[in-house]
Formats: sequence, C-alpha cells, structure tokens
Amino acid sequence: MKQNADGTPSRSLRNVDALPLLGGMIAYLRDPLGFLIRTRKRDGDVATFRLLDRKFLFVSDPALIEQVLVKQSARFSKDWFARDLKRVLGEGLLTSEGDFWKRQRRLMSPAFHRERLAEYAAVMVERTERALAEWSVGEERDIHHDFMELTLDIVARTLFSADVEGVGAVIGPALDAVLDWYSNPILVSNPWLMSTPLPAARRHREAIAAMRGIIDGIIRQRRATPDPDNHDLLAMLLAAQDEDGERMTDAQVRDEVLTLFLAGHETTALTLSWTTLLLCQHPEVTKRLREEADAVASGRPLAYGDVPKLVYAEAVVQESMRLHPPAWAIGREALEDFELGGRRYPKGLAIFLSPWSVHRDERWFSEPDRFHPDRWLDGLAKRLHKFQYFPFGGGPRICIGNAFAMMESVLLLSTFARRFEVTLAPSARIAARPAITLRPAHGVRVVLRAAPKSDHDPAHDPAPTTP
Repeated sequence: MKQNADGTPSRSLRNVDALPLLGGMIAYLRDPLGFLIRTRKRDGDVATFRLLDRKFLFVSDPALIEQVLVKQSARFSKDWFARDLKRVLGEGLLTSEGDFWKRQRRLMSPAFHRERLAEYAAVMVERTERALAEWSVGEERDIHHDFMELTLDIVARTLFSADVEGVGAVIGPALDAVLDWYSNPILVSNPWLMSTPLPAARRHREAIAAMRGIIDGIIRQRRATPDPDNHDLLAMLLAAQDEDGERMTDAQVRDEVLTLFLAGHETTALTLSWTTLLLCQHPEVTKRLREEADAVASGRPLAYGDVPKLVYAEAVVQESMRLHPPAWAIGREALEDFELGGRRYPKGLAIFLSPWSVHRDERWFSEPDRFHPDRWLDGLAKRLHKFQYFPFGGGPRICIGNAFAMMESVLLLSTFARRFEVTLAPSARIAARPAITLRPAHGVRVVLRAAPKSDHDPAHDPAPTTP
C-alpha cells in the first residue's frame, strides 16, 4: 500500500482519464486555494484532477516534490502557462529552457552576488525613506498599491540608475494590464483570444509593446553612448560574456530586464502587502520590529550590514511567505514517461506543486494557519525538509533573486515599522486572488498611525500628520 510522507496510508490514485470533462474546474474556479487544501486532505500526497482538457498530477509530498524539481528535473519542462508567458517575457530566465537557460543563468548570476547586494541595499533604504516621508499619519492608503510603486521604483533604479525618469510611468500600468490578463482563467485557458479585438486583448498587446518599446530605447541609448563609470544592472547585462566571449543580444537583454521588472518587484511588494495585513491583526509584532530596528540602527537609516542582525524581521517575512507565498503554485510538464513514488506516469502529464498547500500542512507546521513568527527563531528552517518550505521554488531553477528579495523585504519592513503602525481601514475588503502570483484581490487598505518614539532612535523624525 502506498503511503503519504508521514507514513500513513494514502488513498488509491483515481484514474485521471475517468474523471469528468469539467473535473474539478467549477470547484477550482470558485476557490483555487481551498480546492488544493481539500484535494490534498482527501486524496493524499499524490492526487489527480482535471481542469477542462488538462490533466494534472498534484504532488504534496516534499520528497516527491524534490524528485520533480531536483533529482529528476531534466525529465520535466516548464508548463504551458510559462510557455504562454513568452509572449510577454520572451526568452528570459523565467520562461527559457535547456542550454540557453543555463547560459543565461550563468550570465545573470554575478548581478546577485554579495558585493552587489550591498549597493542595492543603499538604494532600497533611500527610496523607502523618501516614499515614507510623503505619507501622513491618519490617512487611509492602499498599502498594496504603495508597495507595488515603491518596489517598482527600486527595481528601476537598480536596473537603470540615471535613466529611470518615465520608466515607472510606463512599466507600472503596463505590468498591471499584463497581470490582469493572466488573472482571468478564461483568457489564460484560451490563448487564441489574444489576437481578437477584445478590449482586454488589445490592452494586453499594447502593454507588451509599451514595455518593450521603452526598454529597447534605453538599451539602444546605452549601446550608442556607453559610460564606463555606470555600474547598474543594465550595464552589467550589456557587458556580460559567456565562456566563448559572446554577449547577449539586445533582445536577450530586454527579455531579462522585463523578467527582472516582473519578478523583481512583484514578489517583495506582495510579501510586504500580506505582511502589513498581518501586522494590522498583530500590532505587537510591529512593536517588536520597531524595537529591533531601532536597537540595531540607533539614530540612522538601516544599511546592508544590519540585515543579519534583523533576526525578528527575517522571521516575520519567513512566516508571512509561509502563509501567503507569492509563488503559490509551480507547474511542470513531463518530457518523457517517468516514475514517481513507485508509479509510472506518461509523457505530457502536467505536474502541479503548491507551496501554499504544503506550507499549511499540519504535519510540517503546528497550527499551520496561525501567524507565529517566533516559530522561526529556534532553527526551524534548518530542521525542515527543503520542500516543506519553498517560497522561492527550488532546484536548479530556484529564484535567482531570492537573496535580493529577502534583503529587500527585511529592510523595507523594518524601515516602515520604525515610522508607522497600521490598522485595517473600515473600507478594507480582504481576499486572495491567485493568478501568476498570489495578490490581494482588493488591495490592502490601512490607516497609518505614528509609531511611538523609541529611546534607541532619538534622531528619527516623526511622520507628518494629515491636516
């Protein structure tokens, strides 16, 4: 008899070909996240379901997830959804495959080395301090919108340094239009609709053209007038060479820049948005964040060297990403027949992995639905199987910017907590919207309160008050 990861007997796998055409489509569309939890609990660590004409193998056993993402990764490709994203991101790291992906990964890796992170940290804190200075105590804000704008600004400045004027005004709305398309399961399931006169299709096409246009223009300008003293990310991408001395083409650079814009600001903005919601529900956590940050950096802004000392802030971010992983689902497709958990499966089968579901499994986390940052303070991360907690994916295709994203989340969250406390606004409507990423469907509307002045931070200016 097959067993689940904890040794308990699992139910027999249903024959996926015998499932009705609609399969779990209606239940999935009504509540995708709840559907995954219910399916895991009902059918065990390896389950099958059908969404219209697509058959899925839903794997929740961490050891089997490791087989898919690490030990047998060569047997699987990115799924149909990632292939569809090539319309937007071209052959960027998120969508490319095979030897080309390996080459691009090698060329991109130096941009995320430790010495570069120190430079990025200064930009992160400076832009955050500047943004927070414009916010007023007592006002109601959609903090999700604010963090999306802030992290987009940070990515633009680390990518382009002096060329950021006008970039955010184009990229921000264009990314929203692209993500709106991928938030609609009907549109996503019918790619042919992209070429129709539908308003959503037109907005999607125009958004892609606008993003490519502005980035192509910046690349052409940089090629025409190179500046040896410019050391931003774009300069690094333009200068990067592989082992044969070949550089990326302009189109390849553009695709990587688009990928960094999408992944580089979305993950952190979502993490901070969901974390702020949790802070509204747990004000004592905000107090501890503020006390830690002020003790670490009394009277001055936070810096790269402070990050290892912001232990509680890291725990808060880890716990927030456990409960609300931005990358809530990971898809793969079998390139050949394969074996998993002692059973054979056919080529072409879609594999569905969900950090959301695994992170809320009571076998791995006590009180899995409870927000409890302290669980991470006693070495939990080292005791867990690598795929009991995997907000950045895993294996060869683990997110290349995971250290960047964690550092940014910790620095921005700690800087925010030094200045403000938050309560949920009366107008707030909270619901998750799982699409490419796990977004708050209606934003996160909060009311800002002044953080009490800390004995550790006499030089910190109080936030202005709304008149």
